[in-house]
Parts: sequence; C-alpha cells; structure tokens
Amino acid sequence: MKYTAFYADRTRDIIGLFKSTFADSEGAAEGELIAKLVTNMFATTAPDDIFVFSTLDNNVLAGTIIFTRLSYPEDNRTVFILAPVAVATGQQGKGLGQGLLNYGLDELRANGVDVALTYGDINFYSKVGFAQITESDARPPLPLDYPEGWLGQSLTDQPFLQIKGRSQCVEALNSPDYW
Repeated sequence: MKYTAFYADRTRDIIGLFKSTFADSEGAAEGELIAKLVTNMFATTAPDDIFVFSTLDNNVLAGTIIFTRLSYPEDNRTVFILAPVAVATGQQGKGLGQGLLNYGLDELRANGVDVALTYGDINFYSKVGFAQITESDARPPLPLDYPEGWLGQSLTDQPFLQIKGRSQCVEALNSPDYW
C-alpha cells in the first residue's frame, strides 16, 4: 500500500470510490449524496481548507479520506474535520482505513493542525485517537442527529480543551443532510 496526499489527477476516481462504497453499504441514494458532497468539496473548497489523503494498492485507488477546515473565529487553534471516509468495499476489514487515518492525522500534525474532529462511529474512530466530545466541547456548525458520534482529538502535545465559540464549515458540508 502506498499513501499519497496528491489527488488533483484522481478526483474523478475519488468521487467514484465514494459513490460506490456508500452505495454498497447504505444504498444508491446515499452513494449519490456522498458523491455530490465530494464533487462540491473539490469544486468549492479553497486549497488551504482541504486535505485529501488516499491509499493505492498496485496504483489502484483503495481508500480516501478528506479533511476540511472548521473555523472557530473565537479560538486561535487550527481545526479540521474528517468527512467523508471511504475504503473500497473489497478492501475493507484489512486495516487499510486505520492505516490511512493514521497517515492523514500525521500529515495534519506536520502541517500545524491543532485539532481534528469527526462525526461517526466511536468504535472505529477511537482506534486512531478520537474520543467522544460534547457539543459544548466544540460547537458543530449545524445540529447533530447523533450527538454521541461527535468526536475529537488534539494533534499537539496538549490535551483536548474546549474550543471557543461558534463554528463554520466549508460550503460543501454546510447542509443538514450531512449532520
């Protein structure tokens, strides 16, 4: 497996990966919804506000994770949110997602990101350092349907401390469909 942060020449493949992976696990409508999200992220998110990490198996896309900026104007820390994550259906259960997440989090640290947040399954994301947080620990930009899935971690040598103020996500994520 090879990890890469270069994605400009693979955006179509990445969108296809998200569409097929989510369609396989959640149904065709969810595949379309997440493909639209990723398409919009690529089209509307400034380069400084997005990190895309992929893993390749013999030069074939096997998984991709996307982090986008989550702005907290009242807090001086740099915060990014992980969403979405896709590992090709035939590659799941092999530790590939966990390895890709560790690679991505290391790259965020190397790029001066202080905090990573996500919204998902605590049983999976806790394996790479995420812990449950509350909406008062870090305000999400929109109401959460599943507050138990709000997760965060410090990427510095400091513990996770409450993030001050309201948050704003990138335009592509700014829809209740994703929260």
